[in-house]
Amino acid sequence: MHRDLKPENILLEDTYEYDKIKLIDFGESVKFEKGKPHTDVVGTPYYIAPEVLKKSYDEKCDLWSIGVITYILLSGTPPFGGRNEK
Repeated sequence: MHRDLKPENILLEDTYEYDKIKLIDFGESVKFEKGKPHTDVVGTPYYIAPEVLKKSYDEKCDLWSIGVITYILLSGTPPFGGRNEK
């Protein structure tokens, strides 16, 4: 699990078609083990899944982050508003 997916950690390879996507910054990543929930609260506030904040999550936390990134790419704004990051 990457656990810190965000636009800053996604690169496009400089080719004619920009068809190769690369992920970087695996500092918060851990090896995925089926059936073993994780409890560390890690990641960047805009992209963290609710399960991470509840301290019981699995690989699906990365899918949440991908959904947030997709929303931002399509709309230009974060999906959840608030007065501050907390």
